[in-house]
Amino acid sequence: MGDPRPAPEAGVPADVLDTEQAGPAAVRGGSLRVAGYAVGVLLTVASAALVFRHLGVVDSGRYVTVLALTTLVAGITDIGLTTIGVRELAVRDEPGRRRLMRNLLGLRVVLSAVGVGVVVVFGVVAGYDEDMVAGTALAGLAVVGLAVQSTLGISLMVQLRLGWVTALELLRQGVLVVGIVILVVAGAGVLPLLAVQVPAALVALAATVLLVRGSVPVLPAFDRVEWGALLRSILPFAAATIIAAVYFRAALIVLEIVSTPRETGLFSAPFRITEVLLAVPNLVVGTAFPIFARAARDDHSRLAYGLGRVFQASVLLGMLALVGLALGAPFVIDVVAGPGFDPSVDVLRVQAIALAISFVATPLAYAMLSLRMHGAILVLSATALAMNITAVAILGSAEGAMGAAVGTVIAELAGLAVAWILIRRRTPGVAPGIGALVRVLPALGAALAVGLVPGLPALAAALIGAAVFAGVAYLSGAVPPELLAAFRPERSTRS
Repeated sequence: MGDPRPAPEAGVPADVLDTEQAGPAAVRGGSLRVAGYAVGVLLTVASAALVFRHLGVVDSGRYVTVLALTTLVAGITDIGLTTIGVRELAVRDEPGRRRLMRNLLGLRVVLSAVGVGVVVVFGVVAGYDEDMVAGTALAGLAVVGLAVQSTLGISLMVQLRLGWVTALELLRQGVLVVGIVILVVAGAGVLPLLAVQVPAALVALAATVLLVRGSVPVLPAFDRVEWGALLRSILPFAAATIIAAVYFRAALIVLEIVSTPRETGLFSAPFRITEVLLAVPNLVVGTAFPIFARAARDDHSRLAYGLGRVFQASVLLGMLALVGLALGAPFVIDVVAGPGFDPSVDVLRVQAIALAISFVATPLAYAMLSLRMHGAILVLSATALAMNITAVAILGSAEGAMGAAVGTVIAELAGLAVAWILIRRRTPGVAPGIGALVRVLPALGAALAVGLVPGLPALAAALIGAAVFAGVAYLSGAVPPELLAAFRPERSTRS
């Protein structure tokens, strides 16, 4: 968000992160990224439907297996380097930025290439057929290309050129979908459908190089000393990143062990819905991360100001998501899962509470990262995972899917409390107060009351409830004025 300090004097070059335009740019950019993500989800669903219908059950299984392996490689080999790269690029001087970017590129290339090599060997050892092994290698090549592209894209994030970040993501997905449509029409098999990942990645990479050329180096460096220092400094955060990846999926895994297949199935639909929506708070808050990082280095009062405003906005968005899912759960479950999943409606409503808490907690996690509280982040992740496993194991074994949903709420609450305590202990003046939560309660209550109207269809209830929530929140002063000011026409737009 913005800050109370004046903009630099006219004629003096300034990094956007040091100006009062940083906040509005982050707000608009966050909105663009969420909108782009929604479009991307629709494109992914449409292309998946084409592929599944074209390949059939057996070949679809082969296709998805390869994509799952390469997606796992992309997630693991990142080890938090992209997030750390955003922070470091926001706080280093120009020579330090160039050195960091070149070594990040080299490190990402090596780690992702090694990861791809491992899964290709795994495919051979596991007895995959030739098309699956070759498809793994080709999809893996796309993973390496995207690792380079996302690393170069860090500079766009730090410059708050978030419109371009969104456009690049949609460009890659658009090329991929067009390629899939052409191949499906041509009757292609598994291997070409996997290979089309490569041109999509290369197009996005080429476009990114054109955008950042001249502002950051595009050639990698392989300085082992620099690599070692970087990896040692982020080791606790890397471990926390891996734990976080396990954390969300732990509830489903544990429930499958302690309960029945039917209860696991009833939990799976709400799980998939919240899995998609959980990306939203990271997209929204992540746009403000470079501002947090710069403020953590230079001005803790500015960090407190920005964190407070982002926290307030995250509370609003989280509660809005809660209203939409609580009132619209019957419609959402019917569309996503279909007949036979009626018991999942109430499970989704409980999961919506956990999702709302995740929105509230996300700004705290980014503030901790900005303050280089890597050890504390590891403690937070481990605590949340332990609480998640324990609560779901106990409640899931007794109450099935509903018990698992309640267990995730307990784990999210525990994580939120631990994050707030850790920030409060480290920098008492930075931790946000609970005023934002209190101010939003009237809007939340009024919106949920819409569900008491008899005979109102679920979709209509969700839309009306969302409108009521927005109206009451605005009238009660729960909406940060900076959030509204960012979209005023007189504000200049930075893409």
